[in-house]
Amino acid sequence: MDESKEETKSFKELGVCDQLIEACDNLGWKNPSKIQAEAMPHAFEGKDLIGLAQTGSGKTGAFAIPILQSLLDSPHAFFACVLSPTRELAIQIAEQFEALGSGIGVKCAVLVGGIDQVQQSIALGKRPHIVVATPGRLLDHLSNTKGFSLRTIKYLVLDEADRLLNEDFEKALDQILNAIPHERRTYLFSATMTKKVRKLQRACLRNPVKIEAASKYSTVDTLKQQYRFLPAKYKDCYLIYILTEMSGSTSMVFTRTCDATRLLALMLRNLGLRAIPISGQMTQDKRLGALNKFKAGECNILICTDVASRGLDIPSVDMVINYDIPTNSKDYIHRVGRTARAGRSGVAISLVNQYELEWYIQIEKLIGKKLPEYPAEEEEVLLLLERVTEAKRISLMKIKETGGKRKHRGGGDDGDDQEVHKYLGVNKKGKQSKKPKRK
Repeated sequence: MDESKEETKSFKELGVCDQLIEACDNLGWKNPSKIQAEAMPHAFEGKDLIGLAQTGSGKTGAFAIPILQSLLDSPHAFFACVLSPTRELAIQIAEQFEALGSGIGVKCAVLVGGIDQVQQSIALGKRPHIVVATPGRLLDHLSNTKGFSLRTIKYLVLDEADRLLNEDFEKALDQILNAIPHERRTYLFSATMTKKVRKLQRACLRNPVKIEAASKYSTVDTLKQQYRFLPAKYKDCYLIYILTEMSGSTSMVFTRTCDATRLLALMLRNLGLRAIPISGQMTQDKRLGALNKFKAGECNILICTDVASRGLDIPSVDMVINYDIPTNSKDYIHRVGRTARAGRSGVAISLVNQYELEWYIQIEKLIGKKLPEYPAEEEEVLLLLERVTEAKRISLMKIKETGGKRKHRGGGDDGDDQEVHKYLGVNKKGKQSKKPKRK
């Protein structure tokens, strides 16, 4: 990691035990990252932590290593609980715990939606040391799984805490906090800090140490960020042009709606590109299958909603494209954090139409700089228009044939246009629909 070059202390000097140093070495972690170097000494002293760091900076290791070291000193079941806003991130955190704890026999249980609850109950019956969960499914098990409780936990971790505090999770989180011991260590980690996070800090952390391993809302220096201002009707052409220009790269394309991921993935495949969608509408098995195909290189373009913007460590992502500009500017930080991770370089390109300009201006204010424009000759880009239009038409026909939920009377070109606008979450003029389908 580039940032570790500035860090003189080794894992040994930070107080990490030999068994975990060996595990770090097996994972390729030669030196601690900045957030790890700053957080772990306080964690070893038994302090509550608030860790703010860029995505891809080693946040998971910063809380997993101190928890596992403490577990070695006092091993028992249901030792720690980690809460995550997404299923994929929860699975990834558990994998990291298991990798770090492989030499010491650590057992993890993952409790997330979309996976059989009975199987999860069986896993809990085996009394794991670490429970990694999304709030809703954890609450289901606390209410319904006989004999399961978190009364013995010593550590609570809230990862991507700002996302955990949205309307979807807030009530569940309150109930979970009431079901766990007050005598515990609490670690709160996120790439961004919000008013709600500060409120949570006052509610459930005691005299926490705040570690800010990055500026308030920052992106890494190895990330090359650009934007392209364009007419809404040509956005697909620009997307295909950029992906074709970077044809050897692995890319993540972010859209606003679940339906848009499906439409764009079909359109790209019709144009010979290896694209696969991932969204909250898919079953958990399909989401994991898509993610694994992307990680394995079977598909080099992942079309996704913000479900994939948090914490997922896919090391080979070369480029992030914001096909739709996020309405919440802080989501931009998480999206572009999928590339240029752990010292590697990466590219982020935002496609901005006239209706999204206000959101894009908020992003530039947030990151504190004006981005350069992506260079492209529109005349050259529009050579793709006929092929792209035909590919989209075929994609929409396939969606209708396979039972697409949006069927319109009348048909004809106007019907196709309505279908496009529905799937892309915009109205007929290209403006965002008042109630776009959420991820």
